[in-house]
Amino acid sequence: MTDLDWQLPDPDRHREFYADVPVKRFVAWVIDAAIVLALTLLAIPLTLFTALFYLPFLWLVLSFAYRTVTLARGSATWGMRFMGIELRTFRGERFALPEAALHTLIYSVCMAFVIPQIVSIVLMLTTPRAQGIPDLALNTAALNRRR
Repeated sequence: MTDLDWQLPDPDRHREFYADVPVKRFVAWVIDAAIVLALTLLAIPLTLFTALFYLPFLWLVLSFAYRTVTLARGSATWGMRFMGIELRTFRGERFALPEAALHTLIYSVCMAFVIPQIVSIVLMLTTPRAQGIPDLALNTAALNRRR
């Protein structure tokens, strides 16, 4: 077993795991937002258009469910998978349901307020492991997928 099997890779010794991760995360976020938008638009007629009265809440619920389920099932949302990145715990393990739900909860709180979201973006662009607020809070990181 290597040091990569039990912890997050060192950003100085294993730069390839963090190469272009901030850009990939942004593109993955755009893809995921489009998927949540499609799910939301699909749900509107299924609710006989009553969802229009609580559309922001519907978006929030669908986004939370989508992110939590996809992170728990593969440690990456569909956008992240498309971009070739995944989230890992501080032990280098894939996310399970508790980590996925907690990461999504912190992400959702950051998205609800402008300043935490800006701080999170700045952190992703400046920290050695390209970690945002949810990553720093849980000691996780987005990595280029191991091949």
